[in-house]
Amino acid sequence: MRTSQRKERAYLRHPSGIPIEITAAAGADAGRRRLRDVGLGGLACESARPLSPGVMVSVRIPVVFPPLQTRGRVVWCHGRGGGYEVGIEFLAPEDAYATRMVEQICHIEDYRRHVRETEGRTLDDEQAALEWISKYAARFPDSQG
Repeated sequence: MRTSQRKERAYLRHPSGIPIEITAAAGADAGRRRLRDVGLGGLACESARPLSPGVMVSVRIPVVFPPLQTRGRVVWCHGRGGGYEVGIEFLAPEDAYATRMVEQICHIEDYRRHVRETEGRTLDDEQAALEWISKYAARFPDSQG
């Protein structure tokens, strides 16, 4: 099995769709995209342009305050539709905790959308978080996967 395949499978798959900003080294800006999946090892996101494995990137997730900002390394890139999906490995072990928080925010945002679409209720950030925590936090996968 190729290294990039092993890396791809190491990510916990948590679909999110939240905005993410990726800036590649040497000024090759991948711009603002949508986060596809996030896990303890890194994340997968959309990109308008291909990014080669090994390229260093800056990652910014602006939906949390303060925004999550970290560096990573591209470990795989696949053509998808009219663009690309890129796998990025975090470089710092301490990013695991921040990533877990972003993961939970993704789930809470999905929950808020679901409640609005299925129940017609509009929840603010705090209401959505409290409801999601009471219903689902105990079943949220631990950091070991």
